[in-house]
Amino acid sequence: MSEQSNSESAETPKTDLEISLRPPDFTEFAGQDKVKERLILMVEAAKQREDALDHVLLSGPPGLGKTTLAFILAEEFGSEIHCTSGPQIEKAGDLAGILTNLKHGDFLFIDEIHRLHPAIEEYLYPAMEDYRLDIIIDSGPSARSIQLTLPRFTLVGATTRAGMLTAPLRSRFGMANRLDYYPAETLKGILIRSAKLLNVAIEPEGAFEIARRSRGTPRIANLLLRWARDYAQVKADNIITASVADAALQMREIDADGLDETDIRLLEAIVYTFSGGTVGLSSLAVAVGEDDTTIEEVYEPYLIMQGYLNRTPRGRVATPTAYARLGAKPPQELQNNLPL
Repeated sequence: MSEQSNSESAETPKTDLEISLRPPDFTEFAGQDKVKERLILMVEAAKQREDALDHVLLSGPPGLGKTTLAFILAEEFGSEIHCTSGPQIEKAGDLAGILTNLKHGDFLFIDEIHRLHPAIEEYLYPAMEDYRLDIIIDSGPSARSIQLTLPRFTLVGATTRAGMLTAPLRSRFGMANRLDYYPAETLKGILIRSAKLLNVAIEPEGAFEIARRSRGTPRIANLLLRWARDYAQVKADNIITASVADAALQMREIDADGLDETDIRLLEAIVYTFSGGTVGLSSLAVAVGEDDTTIEEVYEPYLIMQGYLNRTPRGRVATPTAYARLGAKPPQELQNNLPL
């Protein structure tokens, strides 16, 4: 993702394992029913026209299946998929090299597409709309433009920050889809499927125990499944029961609500260090020793969804639920709003 070859060989087993747990088609992809229904319709219509699929934008928090859906779309067409990410494309020549290597019907997957440099993004507009690429040769008085015709391809863009996409780029996608957190019952089914692929014995109650503490995210659920597998192998009878799953997750300091050590530190910092808020993101990041982007993209969405935090124009504020969770006395103005 010599020294380089050693690194690649070390990462290969993990990468293969992650890919093996991904559902290969729509029938095995659990959850996100509305998004899946729309994509299936788009695929069927494009196949009937014998045309390339329109460009697709997938947004939502990390770990919900954006990359998996991109691979499924390519598989449905029997097409090759080329993967890159916004930060990897550092200059226009990088993007030109990728686009000119595409064949008719190929899929181009750009992860974190909101992080594309604006100048590079400009090159995408004619490529997505007219399937052509305008390249500037040389500079100054001798500069000239040449136009290359591109085969019809499908761009699948993925982003965790849909609001950071520019309007011109967003408007060039045929469909924008937002993926939401998964309910525990759906995650339970995903875990049972993953356990079969990993040859792990798991009881339905054990799967549900992991599912309800996985923050509504399949990627986290599968990571916790591997941890529970290791725990069951060493400390139990190689069977993940509800009690084994609970003990394994307690060892990882993941509580019954799915909050981990960093979540608790965030709540404690807001409630105790900053007197409940309002506190800015950068100050909060310094207080807990965590990167502000990680807080905003990984931890905050779940804490907000669970009602522990409010995000205001002035910063973050703890809710009555957060005070109750920490056993702290809320300010007088929140007393009447405490949960029973």
